[in-house]
Formats: sequence, C-alpha cells, structure tokens
Amino acid sequence: MSEPFRKTFVAEPHHIDVMGHVNNAVWVQWIQNIAVSHWEAVAPAEHQETYVWLVTRHEIDYRGNIAEGESVTGETFIPGEPRGARFDRRVDFRNADGKVIVSANTTWVMLDRETGRPARIRGDVTAAFLG
Repeated sequence: MSEPFRKTFVAEPHHIDVMGHVNNAVWVQWIQNIAVSHWEAVAPAEHQETYVWLVTRHEIDYRGNIAEGESVTGETFIPGEPRGARFDRRVDFRNADGKVIVSANTTWVMLDRETGRPARIRGDVTAAFLG
C-alpha cells in the first residue's frame, strides 16, 4: 500500500445541485483531480512525459455530503499491486469532523502517451507511489 496523498476541496456555488449539496458529478471530478495531483506530485518528469492515466471504473459510496462553502479533505492511496496496465486507487473524502462521507475505489489504466496503447506498469513506476 502506498503512503496517502491529501488534498482539500471547497464546495463552490457551481458545485451545488438542486438539493443544496455537492453534485455527484463533482465528486467524480474531485476523484480524478486528486489522482492526477498525486501522480504529478510523485512521478518523475520522464514518467509524466511518457505515460498518461485513464479511468476504466469508478465504484463510489456516498455516506454524506457538504454544502456551499464547506470543505473536505481527500485522501488517496494505492491499496495493492498493479495488474498489467491497471492500478486500483482508493479515495476517501473526510468532512470537517473527520468522518468519511464519500469513498471510492477506482481502476486506472496506464497508457503510453505516444501510442495511446496500454503499457504494463513497471516497478519503477510503482516505486514512485510507494516512496
């Protein structure tokens, strides 16, 4: 398992749906945002230039929500070993009280940026997340 990476998100007016809280589509955007930020924070420049990640699956549990002006802290980590070109990622969003209100398991595939084809995840790519 990798070390957790954290990022805070604030609910802005355009994130709010008719129910007065963050829209589900925004949570998906935040899941992608924290995953990309994690990659950019830990991967060497040559890996970022060579590879790109795409989501192939989201599984999201909603246990709560936040309203405009409130914040959540997202925490993401890699829970296990890659499988070929695929890597699972866990994302938990905690409210101001520290309670997990949204959690997701996502599957990402690593692509060779030049060819657009899946690329087997090598140990040196995995090592960046385990640092």
